[in-house]
Amino acid sequence: MAPPPIRVRKLSKVFKVHEREEGLLPTLRSLFARRFTEIAAVKDVDFDLAEGEIVGFLGPNGAGKTTTLKMLSGLLFPTHGEATVLGHIPWKRDRELLQAITLVMGNRSQLIWDIPAADSMRVLQEIFQLPEDRYRRSLDNLTELLELEPLLHKPVRNLSLGERMKVEFAAALIHEPRVLFLDEPTIGLDVTMQSRIRRFVAEYNQRTGATILLTSHYMDDVVALCKRVIVIHHGQLLFDGALTGLAERMAPYKLIRVSFAADVPVAHLEQYGEPIQREDGRVTLRVDRRLAPDRTALLVRDFGEKVVDLTLEDPPIEEVIEGVFARAEVLA
Repeated sequence: MAPPPIRVRKLSKVFKVHEREEGLLPTLRSLFARRFTEIAAVKDVDFDLAEGEIVGFLGPNGAGKTTTLKMLSGLLFPTHGEATVLGHIPWKRDRELLQAITLVMGNRSQLIWDIPAADSMRVLQEIFQLPEDRYRRSLDNLTELLELEPLLHKPVRNLSLGERMKVEFAAALIHEPRVLFLDEPTIGLDVTMQSRIRRFVAEYNQRTGATILLTSHYMDDVVALCKRVIVIHHGQLLFDGALTGLAERMAPYKLIRVSFAADVPVAHLEQYGEPIQREDGRVTLRVDRRLAPDRTALLVRDFGEKVVDLTLEDPPIEEVIEGVFARAEVLA
């Protein structure tokens, strides 16, 4: 059986950071005797990604997400541990690997600002040594998917943030990579453009079968694209599994949202669950996950025709992940 496109074992990265006290004397002293502290950005992380998977890589700022992506794309050497991407060790930067992967960072640009994006594409054609027919096919596909026709011949500095991000995606994918590392690709974009980028990533995955590891602070990105998530905190892996399984494992409750035709006192609802929100005749109850089906049935039985609408839901994924991080802080 072929190995997975991405395989990570005990991957770790420790940075040595120079510490210096304030003032002139400590500054002079540091020229001769520097003091360093070690910061473990990533600690013994293990995971595999299968062919064609889109996996959400989640964690708060400083969790180690971008450091991991930089190691997997060959920009950083690990302190210890192993990783392979498409059968190659990424930090050896084999040409065959570099022609088959890409790293898109939402706050970084690879385009030349003062020339049209089409000219930057030609530069990338030379870098990746793409034959003309393959280059034209790839650019035509990306132009169709991202609606780039009116953008390619404008200087990059004249594009809006959303337009520039679309062209950045095209530049990152012009060589048709098999593995995509996407680090906050929708950061700073408006809601409409975020939706377009998500739609593009999903369609690119379906057309090419590319394997994608995605970091994002926008949970809409993760919910729309990822069936599986990996959660890290302080560089350590906390969860690796189905997105739905995260809620089941980390949130021991469900939410019953019920609308009534007539006003029902909150006190009458406390026996069914903990009322946490009430608005315009709609009440949200927090209920133990194991008891939720029975409590839902009781509500329907006891209130009958007064119940206009009722739904049983998992808590919002943002709330679940915040709970994961809070629990990690307590255990640390």
